[in-house]
Amino acid sequence: MKSAYQKYKTTSIQSASREKLLLMMYEGAIKFTKLAIQAAEKNDIAERGMNIGRAYDIIMELNNTLDHKVGGEISKNLEQLYMYMTDRLTQGNLSGKTEPLKDVLKLLETLYDGWSKAIESIKKNQSDKVG
Repeated sequence: MKSAYQKYKTTSIQSASREKLLLMMYEGAIKFTKLAIQAAEKNDIAERGMNIGRAYDIIMELNNTLDHKVGGEISKNLEQLYMYMTDRLTQGNLSGKTEPLKDVLKLLETLYDGWSKAIESIKKNQSDKVG
């Protein structure tokens, strides 16, 4: 049986805009990468691997949603960045070192910040046209 929180979470995901879903995916990847770093620092191999796997899955989903026909050069660059991040996650998982994971975290946070600002700017421009 689903808890009230799980029902709320499911509803919030199902009703989210495409932009909000994108940001939620980045938030998840950031969260799991941070948890993987903490687990690596504690030498908790199972926890590290589980969280790296979750971050990896989210990054692969971000990659799979790229539309190269619409995105052109930007989507190609994002694809290369996502592949780099998955490689670094794999290196972090195999080595147990935090440095590759911290590299991924920095990239994810930078991309999240950029998307947040872009979405905010688009919404502001749309509201300026309406108002």
